[in-house]
Amino acid sequence: MPHNPVTLRSVALAALVLAGCGGAVDPRTTHGDGAPLVATLAAASGPGAERLRAGDLAGARASYEVALSADPDRLSALNDLAVSYVLDGHGDSAHRLLDEVVSAGTPAEQQAALVNLGELYAADGYVAAAGAYLETARSIDPQRAEPLYALALLADVRGDVPGARALVRDALRRDEGGAGRAALAYVYPEERVHLDALVAEAAGDPAAKDRWKELAAGRFAALATAAERHLLSSN
Repeated sequence: MPHNPVTLRSVALAALVLAGCGGAVDPRTTHGDGAPLVATLAAASGPGAERLRAGDLAGARASYEVALSADPDRLSALNDLAVSYVLDGHGDSAHRLLDEVVSAGTPAEQQAALVNLGELYAADGYVAAAGAYLETARSIDPQRAEPLYALALLADVRGDVPGARALVRDALRRDEGGAGRAALAYVYPEERVHLDALVAEAAGDPAAKDRWKELAAGRFAALATAAERHLLSSN
């Protein structure tokens, strides 16, 4: 359905107000049964992405807000603005922006937003809901690798090691140039370690064992359990 630029600006403003007031719970401090996966940027390059990866979240948000002001229909910037909020611990604000992208974005924009919603739900421990979002993301464009990487991590958390290995191999086949992995953003260091371990294992790299040991010592029980499964199978 067509969307209203005024609505988009209002949603972005609401997110800013929520973040400024501390109205969102920081998902990075509520581990519990959480099993974080991975987030994805709709635009893997550009000033916003560069600042985000450098840890300058305020600068990244400013870049995305400028892009939205110049072109309110550019919902890829709204998705990436949401990722900056996730990285800054404002999951509620991010969720509102991602819902807007899903409701009014292009298929590619919707796919990225659905992956990021899957990340939010998985981090909160709702792995079934996360799986539904990620499967919907994959169905939009099965050739894109980003949903496959996230699904591989989720399958691994659920104890489906063969499924996780198959998914990561499929992702790597579709991502020969590495563009899919370049578009990923990691909310927690454990997410990068988890994906690196699966990729190394798929390549037969002995370094995978060190990655699994690192993950097993991490703060997320679900990820540590997944790592222990791989370590036991390699003995």
